Amino acid sequence: MKKLLINFLGDIGIEPTFLTISTSILLIMALTAIIIYVVLHKIILKSINKINETKANIITSTLLEYNLFQRLSLLFQGMVIHWQTKIWVESGNIYEILTTLSSVWISIFGLLALYSIIDKVFQVLHTATEIPFFAMRTIIQSIKLIFGIICLIYVISILADKSPVAILSGLGAMSAVLMLVFKDTILGFTAGLQLSTNKMVQIGDWIEMPKYGADGDVFDIGINVVKVRNFDKTITTIPTYALVSDSFKNWRGMRESGGRRIKRAVKLDINSIKFLKDEDIKRLEKANLLAPYLKYKIDEIRDYNEKNNFDLSVSVNGRRLTNIGTLRAYLETYLKNHPKINKSMTIMVRQLSPTEYGLPLEIYCFTATTVWIDYENIQSDIFDHIYSVLGEFGIKPYQYG
Repeated sequence: MKKLLINFLGDIGIEPTFLTISTSILLIMALTAIIIYVVLHKIILKSINKINETKANIITSTLLEYNLFQRLSLLFQGMVIHWQTKIWVESGNIYEILTTLSSVWISIFGLLALYSIIDKVFQVLHTATEIPFFAMRTIIQSIKLIFGIICLIYVISILADKSPVAILSGLGAMSAVLMLVFKDTILGFTAGLQLSTNKMVQIGDWIEMPKYGADGDVFDIGINVVKVRNFDKTITTIPTYALVSDSFKNWRGMRESGGRRIKRAVKLDINSIKFLKDEDIKRLEKANLLAPYLKYKIDEIRDYNEKNNFDLSVSVNGRRLTNIGTLRAYLETYLKNHPKINKSMTIMVRQLSPTEYGLPLEIYCFTATTVWIDYENIQSDIFDHIYSVLGEFGIKPYQYG
């Protein structure tokens, strides 16, 4: 081919010197690269895009996804330059430079094209199988890492003009350095296997990890980091291995259960706690939710007092209804009849230990929804009602000052 070029230059009246021959070869290679680029990127790629827009099929969609066609095109261009170098340039510095650069080019874009194929395979497998997203992604990223290391060693061997085996043998002395450099990746890979195997965290889980300031939904899980979108719209990155070595709270169980817990106390003024008088009982008997309880309780207390022949003229004798006990019964019935409380989960109203801030009366139940806004509205409505009915029982909430 070079002889043909020399003859062609002589025929058109150009003296075939080293400079003219070298310049002509570089122009031919550059022109070929430009033509191939225009054909691949401006003609073929546009045609594939049009076909995919009108009638998508597996071939066109695969070529377009993850920039596969663009990377294959650049890989092909590198191969053409390498092939042209072998044809036009016999030896010398130019030959060494062009073959080295083209080999590095082919290695890099070959790796990127392989990454695109791996991503496509990951997408197909994730859609077609029930393998957890994180488990599969960890494997895919590990495969990418292995191929990336192989490509890096090969590129170094090209640039150093040494065998890859020689490079690998030299890495033995650098093992400690490599372990330090890839420490997070190795720990992350190991942690990723544990997280996926034990199903500790998945995309979409709401997790809390105060140590890292994380309180929100997981939207990305990688070998090195897990990304959490907090409820204030900030993003927290957590080392993947930290989810195994440290503790965190995962709210997935709450979401899957269909109910979110309300566990909150109303602090009552202890001085307002007292026995109910007859007129109080008659008034409260008109309450639909309390009537069955009062009827049962009054009969039980009366039978007990008559059986033991207590002198009821003294208030400390016998059993009596209290306003706080009746309030607890009312609130428990109220929660059991509330349309937005989950009846299949625990419903309880209980006293906690009294403090200098009064007697806490705790509401313990679960809403019938896990949606945050709905949950807060339901909880607020319940406590609005509780504070409003305290006066009907002669009980005052505790308020400091």
